[in-house]
Amino acid sequence: MTRFRVFYFVAGWATLGLGAAGTVLPLLPTTPFLLAAAWCFCRSSPRMAGWLLDHPVLGKPLRAWQREGAISTPTKLVAVASMAIGYGFAMRFSELGSVPASGLALLLLSVAVFIVTRPRPLLPKSMVNVSRGRS
Repeated sequence: MTRFRVFYFVAGWATLGLGAAGTVLPLLPTTPFLLAAAWCFCRSSPRMAGWLLDHPVLGKPLRAWQREGAISTPTKLVAVASMAIGYGFAMRFSELGSVPASGLALLLLSVAVFIVTRPRPLLPKSMVNVSRGRS
């Protein structure tokens, strides 16, 4: 294994661990870390990349992002709400001055706009036929 593959493999596990922690820690995002883990594993370990992309829970949104750059509506809502709650906590429990608070608000607003403007995942053709009552 080359040095870069080792680096990507270790980085993949680190970002996967952070993504897993983000599922239970409200201010730590999950999706960006899982996307980074998939990216790292694609460059270091096809087996781990396949496991992550085929995972019954994590794989679907990762494949939608990889295939279409798409984010589901529920995921968008959770992401934007989490950022708003995180900003609220930052304002309530920290003593940020007006300039850092404005910078944080601008950053979070920019990320929220990016997330909201991503397309929704397209249904696979087999699902379109089923949803219209055809087999």
